[in-house]
Amino acid sequence: MDTTLITILVPVAGLLALGYAFLRTQWVSKQDAGTETMIEISGNIAEGARAFLRREYRVLAVVVVTVAVLLGVANIGDRFMEGEVINSPLIAVSFIVGALCSATAGFIGMMVATRANVRTTNAARTGLAPALNVAFSGGLVMGLSVVGLGVLGLGILFLAYDNLTAWTDVRVINVIAGFSLGASSIALFARVGGGIYTKAADVGADLAGKVYEGIPEDDPRNPATIADNVGDNVGDVAGMGADLFESYVGSIIGTMVLGTGFFTVFGADAETNKLAAVLLPLVLAGVGILVSIAGSFLVRVKEGGNPQKGLNMGEFGASAIMAVLAFFIIQWMLPSSWTATTAIVGEFTYTSLGVFWAVLIGLVSGVLIGLVTEYFTSTHTRPTLSIATQSVTGAATNIIAGLGVGMFSAGIPALILALAIIGAHAFAGLYGIAIAAVGMLSVTGIQLAVDAYGPISDNAGGIAEMAQLPPEVRERTDKLDAVGNTTAAIGKGFAIGSAALTALALFAAFMQQAGVENIDVAQPRILAGLLIGAVLPYVFSAMAMGAVGRAAGDMIKEVGRQFNEIAGLREGTAKAEYAKCVDISTAAAIREMVAPGILALAVPVIIGFIDKDMLGGLLAGVTVSGVLFAIFQSNAGGAWDNAKKRIESGMTIDGQKLGKGTDAHKAAVVGDTVGDPFKDTSGPSLNILIKLIAVVALVIAPLIA
Repeated sequence: MDTTLITILVPVAGLLALGYAFLRTQWVSKQDAGTETMIEISGNIAEGARAFLRREYRVLAVVVVTVAVLLGVANIGDRFMEGEVINSPLIAVSFIVGALCSATAGFIGMMVATRANVRTTNAARTGLAPALNVAFSGGLVMGLSVVGLGVLGLGILFLAYDNLTAWTDVRVINVIAGFSLGASSIALFARVGGGIYTKAADVGADLAGKVYEGIPEDDPRNPATIADNVGDNVGDVAGMGADLFESYVGSIIGTMVLGTGFFTVFGADAETNKLAAVLLPLVLAGVGILVSIAGSFLVRVKEGGNPQKGLNMGEFGASAIMAVLAFFIIQWMLPSSWTATTAIVGEFTYTSLGVFWAVLIGLVSGVLIGLVTEYFTSTHTRPTLSIATQSVTGAATNIIAGLGVGMFSAGIPALILALAIIGAHAFAGLYGIAIAAVGMLSVTGIQLAVDAYGPISDNAGGIAEMAQLPPEVRERTDKLDAVGNTTAAIGKGFAIGSAALTALALFAAFMQQAGVENIDVAQPRILAGLLIGAVLPYVFSAMAMGAVGRAAGDMIKEVGRQFNEIAGLREGTAKAEYAKCVDISTAAAIREMVAPGILALAVPVIIGFIDKDMLGGLLAGVTVSGVLFAIFQSNAGGAWDNAKKRIESGMTIDGQKLGKGTDAHKAAVVGDTVGDPFKDTSGPSLNILIKLIAVVALVIAPLIA
């Protein structure tokens, strides 16, 4: 195995992803954008998105520089493990590169999404199939940008540091871990800030429009419409992209760190390069890029067909291809069997086939979690029907039903993750759990494309409504949007599952690097850490929910002011002041995202320097609590949303015809309004919280070992 060639080809795979993303961007840009009104609306959305990112990135630049300086200063002076230096101030460079790659991926994806939305609307004027093609192409740019920049950044840093002759390979991997911390930091602020923005606008538009004024949320008379559509991009495109970028690089780095445990064994084997287990996750990620591109060609839908089937074909087809290729890659890179002794696992006999089974477990568990999430949140399944049925008797019963669905929905994914952890560990130890996370995320390119398709379709429907296009256009965009809600929910379920395995991979890597042999919950300090970790997701969620509530209140007041003070707005003869609503959401998001970010960054550092074993307890508590709470919130919100859409479609319950404007619909709007920050702000943000705390622990491990 030529490791030099592999380390060169990995960044090439990243460049290939970015090159294909550029081609798809060019294709999307060449599509017809429609009428002047449509172009004007789309321009307002794009400008609002750019304005938000400019202000957010200015704040994040200060955070990145501050943390980079602290990291560099903290790593001045050599720390030793088994007589070898394991740290360097250059970890600050890795941190900055990771932050830049994450921010760039989000920026590219959001810019293309704001071009694709209006072109999807215009394509829907001719048919469903061309509209799906445009929306998916826009999402594919987001997906390939994430995996491309992730693999490119990691590959280049590895090449650069590995060529420093005075450095050991362990030192190289530890310093590269800063890349993951940079990605995590950007992801947290992007997800929280974007989530606050989008839900402040969405809740304000829903309540002020549908409930108080009796008009659709996307009605051009509603002043919050532009802010709402901007929010779809900054929250569900840029935010989700940053989320999965963090999981993607975190799983790779966690596996690379654990792979260093085989250096002694592989170094003594003349036929095996000692870097084989370290480079394996990078190779799987690079091949996954090619598979994601191939899978994108499987996404097709016939006119009048179901877009969900076309998207599933691409996603599941890519997973199947990846499973086959992973078998041959692992057989080529790893020996058929070897025995290694680690401080955590003890003596364990590994096999290349066992590592493959672990990768396959990760792939299959990701698909299963997606399918379970689809069942609990789809418009045509029993859980959403139960919520829609309970809406007939009012908002209270709607909310009770939604909470029940969300709580119950956490059971099966938790069982899947538990079995995946046990299975992956049985086949390949802690390295197996880490490589299972890589397997689950190996086709992130197409998974994120399917997810980002959702907000693009949502925007397309909003533009169709605001531009007052014929009803059949809105029917097509609504069909895409309904599927988009499901794909978004599946994406969130996938993100949560991958976050759990990634956090466990980083957790194991932290234990190895910090010299923590076990986590004994009978010890008071570890139990205290466990409890602090378990409560963090609740405190974090409360901060996010409170921020949405305050910002939405300001939004509702502004919408009410405009309806009362702008003559002719209700009648449609005057134009709403959209910019003021955009500014309210932007200011609230920037202001409110700081406190949760400081909480996530500061707590593990403080606990770690108090006691490293206590930090281990904290990681265990935040992972278990955060994963379950995230599943509950995301699925409850998705079910509430699609229950509302099911009522809007005109369903009949007990002989009673439902639809927009009915009492059941108003109750469903209230439930959806409660669920919106669940599924788009606090729930998804918990993915990042548990991963960020784990990667902070890994980065400070050399300092507290």
